[in-house]
Amino acid sequence: MLNTLFVGIDVSKKSNVVRFTNSHGDTLTVFSIPNNHDGANKLLDKLRNTLTTEDFQAVSIGMESTSVYADHLALLLRNDDFLRKWGVKVHILNAKQVKAFKEAYPELPKNDNIDTLVIADYLRFGRISKEVNLDEKFVALKNLTRARFQVAQNLSREKTRFLDTLFYKFSSLDSSNVFSDTFGATSIAVITDFFSVDDINDMPLEDLAEFLADKGKNKFDDPERIAKDLKAAAKSSYRLSKTVNDSINQLLAVRLVGIRSLQKQIKDLDKAIESYMQLFPAILNSIPGIGPVYSAGLLAEIADIQRFKNHAALAKYAGISWSQYQSGDYQASNTRLILSGNKYLKYYFLEAANKTRMHDAEFKRYYQSKFKEVPKYQHKRALALTARKLVRLVYSLLSTNQLYIPPTSR
Repeated sequence: MLNTLFVGIDVSKKSNVVRFTNSHGDTLTVFSIPNNHDGANKLLDKLRNTLTTEDFQAVSIGMESTSVYADHLALLLRNDDFLRKWGVKVHILNAKQVKAFKEAYPELPKNDNIDTLVIADYLRFGRISKEVNLDEKFVALKNLTRARFQVAQNLSREKTRFLDTLFYKFSSLDSSNVFSDTFGATSIAVITDFFSVDDINDMPLEDLAEFLADKGKNKFDDPERIAKDLKAAAKSSYRLSKTVNDSINQLLAVRLVGIRSLQKQIKDLDKAIESYMQLFPAILNSIPGIGPVYSAGLLAEIADIQRFKNHAALAKYAGISWSQYQSGDYQASNTRLILSGNKYLKYYFLEAANKTRMHDAEFKRYYQSKFKEVPKYQHKRALALTARKLVRLVYSLLSTNQLYIPPTSR
């Protein structure tokens, strides 16, 4: 076994605490450096001095994934020509896994110096995924796809807040399913153009039907029926005083501006992502329904498929794997998805699976069969299982560098 220098780094925005340990776990030095280029050069100097004066044949460096604060340092260390002579491995570690590993040290206090010891020991004992040195185009793509994930999460939360606020003004609109999409143009026109539900009730049915036809650009087959349903929903809704109703209308207008702003951000990011995807082979884009954006999200997080020994390893990395509970002869049949894993990759696999099951006959059949197996949480469970099936396909396509061929076309 190679005598390895293990380096644990506790990263923060302003400074990094660094610990060097040997293969026996003995601490060689602990020091602090600023989290900037000068601090990184100081770390490189100490690494070079230690590696040339001590009997080490390899170096393994680990730091927790802390927002973006570890990215610059990791890239610099991976690309240093001197460290490459020692086969440098730089791991950005999952914070949840490091925390779980730390539970084996119940007597340790909580401070940055101790965290570096835990990280260094995790490198020595933990089963670490193969380190990957990302090409710059992967780094650029990941910046965009992760930003899109964050905007999508914000949009989902803002829509939830909008619907909560809408309940005050028009408590029965969302639950009555008058409109298939509460955020559609006609529904939004009803929400914003009418001061209160009483205004809807007071409008003649023919005028309301004409209003809906106009806002729906004459796409409704029976606007009068929808007008009747809308009046029924308005009649069954709670009433507010004029003062409270006015404040709710103002709040809805503000939230709607936020939603539209976030939607525009997603469109702009989608265009940028599609542009960057021209640098990559269209392997995943060949899967029906996924498209360039979700393909980009998968590629950006997977990077080098060779670092995963099989599709099960990829699924575990993505958090699309199930925990097991077994005691004696008992084996639990209902288990949950593991809590660890790459949240970005998990999101893009689930979103991609939802699109694929709508466009590919085999995935549609599989989703529907899983949907019918249980009485509760049908969609959530079926989608997770469909995503696991997609993991196998993605692993196979990337490993063989082949385009997807639907089963009926083979």
